[in-house]
Amino acid sequence: MPKVVFNEDLCKGCSLCVEVCPVSIIVLKKDINQSGYHPATIEEDDMSKCTTCMSCALICPDTCIEIWK
Repeated sequence: MPKVVFNEDLCKGCSLCVEVCPVSIIVLKKDINQSGYHPATIEEDDMSKCTTCMSCALICPDTCIEIWK
């Protein structure tokens, strides 16, 4: 199963990854991180839907996303 890791402390909640995800599984959390932003995440139940296309990691301006295949 693929694994997507978000460094939530670095995420500024720009939502570019949310927009580019082809299967629409990335969301912004309701909680805020240490910098005061709503970080992006994938709910554990949705992780199996990830196609590891890497679109989210490539578009992230802060390089907060790692993809493990």
